[in-house]
Amino acid sequence: MNLNPQELGRRAEQMISELAPISAEPDRLVRLFLSSQHRQAADVVARWMREAGMTVTEDALGTLRGRAGPGKRLLLGSHIDSVIDAGNYDGPLGVIVGILTVAHFHKLGWPLPFGIDVLAFGDEEGSRFPSTLSSSSAVAGIFQYDSLTTSDNHGVTFAEALKVFGKNAADIDKARYNPDDVLAYVETHIEQGPALEAANEPLGVVVGIVGQSRLRIVVTGEAGHAGTVPMPMRRDALAGAAEMVLFVETLARDHARDAMVATVGRIEAQPGATNIIPGSVTFTLDLRCMDDAVRQAAIARFSSEVAAIAQRRKLDTAVEPFLDVAATPCDPKLQDGIARAIESLGHKALRLPSGAGHDAQAMAKLCPAAMMFVRCKGGISHNPAEFASEADMGEAVAAMIRFVENYQPSIE
Repeated sequence: MNLNPQELGRRAEQMISELAPISAEPDRLVRLFLSSQHRQAADVVARWMREAGMTVTEDALGTLRGRAGPGKRLLLGSHIDSVIDAGNYDGPLGVIVGILTVAHFHKLGWPLPFGIDVLAFGDEEGSRFPSTLSSSSAVAGIFQYDSLTTSDNHGVTFAEALKVFGKNAADIDKARYNPDDVLAYVETHIEQGPALEAANEPLGVVVGIVGQSRLRIVVTGEAGHAGTVPMPMRRDALAGAAEMVLFVETLARDHARDAMVATVGRIEAQPGATNIIPGSVTFTLDLRCMDDAVRQAAIARFSSEVAAIAQRRKLDTAVEPFLDVAATPCDPKLQDGIARAIESLGHKALRLPSGAGHDAQAMAKLCPAAMMFVRCKGGISHNPAEFASEADMGEAVAAMIRFVENYQPSIE
């Protein structure tokens, strides 16, 4: 059956447009986990799944599962929740690609030797509760039960929100797939970066999801009068912190070949007055890299440089790690299959890491996992200006169909 990427893209855009208005606020997209908007969006997606020939169930965390075909399961999907003031494509595009892929094979009478489940996760972003990937973690059997006691900005706990949504926390274990029943998980997602656009390619193959370290650095000097303490006698915490921040940039640039990125996203000086030398500064470091060993070595180098700067400036410092997430490599065989599918459509299969977290991280604990990226305009995401073209979405659906029809699992 010949593929029509133009028609597939048109249908994908229609579906994106139908889901986009489902928001808690009229002037911006806000679709939070276990909210009434989550319910509305899930109802729309469930209808799409049924129209594509799937039977639909929903687990204890509100994850939709559209099931088509017999046998072991190839899992396709992404998420339908959003950040605050979001774009329309982050998450829903992957769900839509899965649904349109199933619709294609349903029309053919299901010629595949395996079944497909399309998953629509409700909590990837972590915008409501201080935890991410809750939905996919439950499906993968690695749900963190202590997250049920956390609260949102209105004081509602995760467990309470589940109850209001009509779910029972005691059923979360039932969300887990039996690993013996699952072949693989493949997720389509907008790139959320500029690499594909710079390469003039619509699609890319994700080699893995980077590891991430977050640190809190406290620099302590001595506050003093801005007009009366001579410069050589100062213990200026902010001047020392500024030197440390500049080293962060140097560190990442030294590891450009490793695709390392490093960001100081928050900084606070005390006492914070115009006429007082800063006595203490707290800042954060977010460092990401595909190679965990390189990342850890960079953290060690940063800590050593912080100590040297502090000694030279007569400052005290504390470096406090508060997050460490290992990199998640994508399955090589799945990568190659996605690459061949992209190339079959006449495109170059650019391989690149994902600097952002995705449900595929959790799903990789269950089964082999991989991702396909779709070009987004300007690399913009988590922003209303986020955009993927109808043409590129059509190519993504066509590539996923090609991947599935050529996928040859080892079915015992």
